[in-house]
Amino acid sequence: MLAGLDPEQRAAVTAPAGPVCVLAGAGTGKTRAVTSRIAHRALTGEVSPRHVLAVTFTARAAAEMRARLTALGAQGVQARTFHAAALRQVRYFAPRLLAGRAMPELLDSKARVVTLAAARVGLRTDRAAARDLAGEIEWAKSSLVEPGEYVVAAAKALRDTPHEPAKVAEVFAAYERLKRSNGVIDFEDMLRAAVWGIEEHPDVAEQVRGQYRHFVVDEYQDVNPLQQRLLEAWLGGRDDVTVVGDASQTIYSFTGATSAYLVDFPRRHRGATVVRLVRDYRSTPQVVGLANAVISQARGTEARLRLELRGQRPTGPEPELRIFTDEPAEAAAVATRCRALVDAGTPAREIAVLFRTNAQSEAYEKALTDAEVPYVVQGAERFFERVEVRQAMVALRAATRSIPGETPLRVAVVEGLSAVGWAPDTAPAGGAARERWEALAALVQLAEEYAASPPVLLIGEAAAVERPVTLADFNDELARRVAQQHVPTVEGVTLASLHSAKGLEWDAVFLVGLSEGTLPTTYARTAEQVEEERRLLYVGITRAREWLWLSYAVARSPGGRARRPSRFLPQLDRSGGGTERAGTATAGAGAAKRAERRRPQVVSCRICGATLLSGPDRKLGRCPTCPSDIDQGLYERLHDWRARVAGAQKVPAYVVFTDATLVALAERRPGRPEELIAIAGIGPRKLGLYGELVLALVGGAAVDDVCPEKTFEIEP
Repeated sequence: MLAGLDPEQRAAVTAPAGPVCVLAGAGTGKTRAVTSRIAHRALTGEVSPRHVLAVTFTARAAAEMRARLTALGAQGVQARTFHAAALRQVRYFAPRLLAGRAMPELLDSKARVVTLAAARVGLRTDRAAARDLAGEIEWAKSSLVEPGEYVVAAAKALRDTPHEPAKVAEVFAAYERLKRSNGVIDFEDMLRAAVWGIEEHPDVAEQVRGQYRHFVVDEYQDVNPLQQRLLEAWLGGRDDVTVVGDASQTIYSFTGATSAYLVDFPRRHRGATVVRLVRDYRSTPQVVGLANAVISQARGTEARLRLELRGQRPTGPEPELRIFTDEPAEAAAVATRCRALVDAGTPAREIAVLFRTNAQSEAYEKALTDAEVPYVVQGAERFFERVEVRQAMVALRAATRSIPGETPLRVAVVEGLSAVGWAPDTAPAGGAARERWEALAALVQLAEEYAASPPVLLIGEAAAVERPVTLADFNDELARRVAQQHVPTVEGVTLASLHSAKGLEWDAVFLVGLSEGTLPTTYARTAEQVEEERRLLYVGITRAREWLWLSYAVARSPGGRARRPSRFLPQLDRSGGGTERAGTATAGAGAAKRAERRRPQVVSCRICGATLLSGPDRKLGRCPTCPSDIDQGLYERLHDWRARVAGAQKVPAYVVFTDATLVALAERRPGRPEELIAIAGIGPRKLGLYGELVLALVGGAAVDDVCPEKTFEIEP
């Protein structure tokens, strides 16, 4: 049982009975450690497997835990989600608790009842608004907040409510009344019923506590107050509980989850054993180093339990940082690299593109489709399959009958979307409503990009003219994209939001859209919310096993307003394509102009289009990982010529041209002085000294032909 465990894992497995807190970083083998602990205790006779209850947050995690325990010989352990464990107990005790009455039906979704409740209090809602109201009710019930307490509780929690808090409280109260009158309960009611059954019925408490005597809680940083109340009811004052978690992966606070119970565990359980798992077996040292650099800047409560991971895998490639002029260029470059990875043998299922919001997926769906790379969308529908997008496309087709054909495309699209309640102003409050707004805003952005590249009409065989695009043209373009994206795929590159990616891992990960306003989102207004955005990036980084790409676009669309890179990116030369940070209010215009003059010229990779930051890369004109097309014969002639000139001038060879400049010349093969001076490192002086000779070498001249004796007399 202990074979192959590292010292920290062994300490977790062999910790004595009683409260144990395992702080487990990403990729440190927490599932192996916790299942080995259960099996070790069972096989040594310390506990009986049937007296152990292990709770997780997903059915997938529970199934994996059961499979591992079976393989370790610890059959009989109950591994379930909080909801599954509560449902099993409530169903078992329902005849006793309900005096023979039937157990109420369990709602699969709150949306329908919430819609009716909102109508009862005079509030009209669409599907997105109903989801947001349901989310608020779920948060309140998970936080043990009653309808009459909601307004104060929401204010204290700084909730971004979908409607006025008092109105939400009215909907909440009406929702509870409707449930009772219809004889149904929701998932939070089920958890509360399990708590009530134990706390208010001594016979039920005795039976439950007699059955379950040893507890394990996975992902303990994600428990909410209601789940913690249920755990305490199960324990009944006992302390044989093992919790496993990582405060740096707390990313679900908007649902009511809190890491406070993990942070305070040693204080609440005096004498608790605390074990830290820090050996990362998932990612290369390079990926681990970047993850540590990002989370090392964290502040706040969760930072008290910050872990510094130590990579255990062999060394790998350095994470790549790319900056692009706009989002379409970023998506195209990502798709090109995905294509290259697949062609080189990386299975498509081992590649993921991760972003902050689901509305960002459309650009990558299109780019991957154009590159003929199969993909799947994790945790969400494909962009054109979303209900709001389908409704919007119907509205845009109908709008062609009422909007004049000569109307500018963006204006026409905005007017057409007004039929589904969309307006180009500030996004509404509430997560689902905001996501719906952003999805339709993405359609407007598509229209802007499409209008910037109008279709060409061929006349005869030779002539071609451009005409303004119309709303009908745009509808045809949307239909074409829908048709392309409906090709069935069995396996493909994963597209997922950072929230959906938690708990998963891939060989190669692309983290995209890392700009201010996206990550962190503009809706992160408090220090706590900003820190949660930082943890989202940390979670994204730690999904990568070997190869990691981070990128952002200077502008959303071609020619758009410039944006800054995410503040969470460490050691980033922010002058390489982003905007300058704002100065103080008293800074003069002269200082701004001087700062602009000091800004280095933006140099893009001539192959993939990324902004180049380092000096050698800027000279080469390409990223170090992009393929080289060097003319080896030319390089050798340049190298020979440089040696002769340096010898004659009695200076080191790099004074003439550096090695990187020689490679750049041999790759780019400039044919004119303006192409020569465009290579970083060749200024007017060196153009005057060596330009004619270098151009002759590029043109095919031999070294002896361009190196007469007088050449060697040039003063350095």
